[in-house]
Amino acid sequence: MTLTMNLGENSYDIIIEPGCIHSSGELLNLDRRVLIVTDDGVPIEYAKALAAHCKMPTLAVLPQGEGSKSIQSYESLLKTMLSEGFTRSDCVVAVGGGVVGDLSGFAAASYMRGIDFYNIPTTVLSQVDSSIGGKTALNLGGIKNIVGAFYQPKRVLIDTELLKSLSPRQCSNGLAEALKMSMTSDKELFEIFEKQDIYGNLDIIIQKSLMIKKDVVERDEKEQSLRRVLNFGHTIGHGIESFEHLNGLYHGECVALGMLPMCSESVRSRLLPVLQRLNLPTSLAFDPDEVFNAMLHDKKAGGNCITAVFVNDIGAFELKKVPMEDLRPMLSVIMEKSV
Repeated sequence: MTLTMNLGENSYDIIIEPGCIHSSGELLNLDRRVLIVTDDGVPIEYAKALAAHCKMPTLAVLPQGEGSKSIQSYESLLKTMLSEGFTRSDCVVAVGGGVVGDLSGFAAASYMRGIDFYNIPTTVLSQVDSSIGGKTALNLGGIKNIVGAFYQPKRVLIDTELLKSLSPRQCSNGLAEALKMSMTSDKELFEIFEKQDIYGNLDIIIQKSLMIKKDVVERDEKEQSLRRVLNFGHTIGHGIESFEHLNGLYHGECVALGMLPMCSESVRSRLLPVLQRLNLPTSLAFDPDEVFNAMLHDKKAGGNCITAVFVNDIGAFELKKVPMEDLRPMLSVIMEKSV
């Protein structure tokens, strides 16, 4: 299956096909210098499968985890390209999850003012969400994605066979983003999570999620208005994710928590059992002052207000500008109650 992201001169194809990494020589232009970026949590045979199709491959293996979305890792990729003689005609290929994709995309965006970038996501999270749309970024000063650029890939390969090595927790982590999109935009997709065999429908969930995000990005590439719907659950989620002592949680787990306060009570009553089906958290012990202060640093905040996403009915959403202070009491919805 091929989806086309229609963005004028920035348009590109999203190839959804099991095993397509083994056809990368036909699907991508690899007859040049290629920086393959992966991390040590991704089976190395994935990067090697791609390298076998490259004329001049260079492999960069980062440490697994959010800590690699740093200035230091970014600098190391740029220095690697410089030392290997990369020119404006060469390319970067990400083979990994969202951290690898975000970081290597930003390196491609800025090296020589932009070289070609391809994305081969290897996690559910990156396949349903971060691999498309052109958001590239790194973290700075404890704030997620505060440095970055909109830079679209030239092509994305969605190979569902690459998901076989993932743990159940990692799968659920990614499915939180698909669940997020179902809540704002597709009640039939939500009903798969609610009533059907989730893992038996994984291919359908990935396709439906990509179609939702494709539609949103095509209408608002640079997040001027509609694209903010994709931030549902992220304002509070990023606040939770910003703290080292809470970093035992994955990104999708933080988003799961972040969605709960932004729902009507009737929606929350349907969301809670779905989160439990996916073994995603529904409450957490944390300092509300710390999390709220992190939310104040969120890049989507303007002045004392933020454009927040609310879901009052499954499959529909409301973008509403609210004072940041109004969000603080909502944290009580997900705070663990002391016994």
